[in-house]
Amino acid sequence: RADLTAVPLLLVSAVGELGHLAVELLRRGAAPKACEAAARKLSVGVETVQHGVEGLMYLLTESSKLMISEMDFQDSIHVLGFSDELNKLLLQLYLDNRKEIRSILGELAPKLPSYHTLEWRLDVQLASRSLRQQIKPAVTLKLHLNENEDLTTQVLQTDPSTLLHLIQQLEQALGEMKTNHCRRIARNMK
Repeated sequence: RADLTAVPLLLVSAVGELGHLAVELLRRGAAPKACEAAARKLSVGVETVQHGVEGLMYLLTESSKLMISEMDFQDSIHVLGFSDELNKLLLQLYLDNRKEIRSILGELAPKLPSYHTLEWRLDVQLASRSLRQQIKPAVTLKLHLNENEDLTTQVLQTDPSTLLHLIQQLEQALGEMKTNHCRRIARNMK
């Protein structure tokens, strides 16, 4: 916020230029020469242009991640205290580039393993040489995951009480995610 509000009025008219630089930064990575050229063109410091581009990039990526509506975007930038003209330019920049930004972010996202199947087995040791009457249960889980088109396997073993505690904690977390407060937080974190 501080970096964007410090941008001189001259840059208000150059939001399209800075927005183009922000999208290019997402596409190709750092572009110091482009920032230097924009700084010369706008007669401001390179650091000011870099901060403006980084701020715009953050605004555009976070808004695109959430695919927020026009109204939500306007509400989000209204609190920054920009002029109505700049708010309209930022909205148009967002609307013009959100699909492309989402596709760029999708390409950059790490490919995490996904669930394929789960096998489980309950083993109970009833006695041993040293203890005639002993009950020692263990749950063995074999988790099959899809990882980059390959099938990988993870084997986990635990006792039933730990497994029940884990299930209770996960159910509690799912229940908390249904509250309005958590929904708002999750929506803003995406």
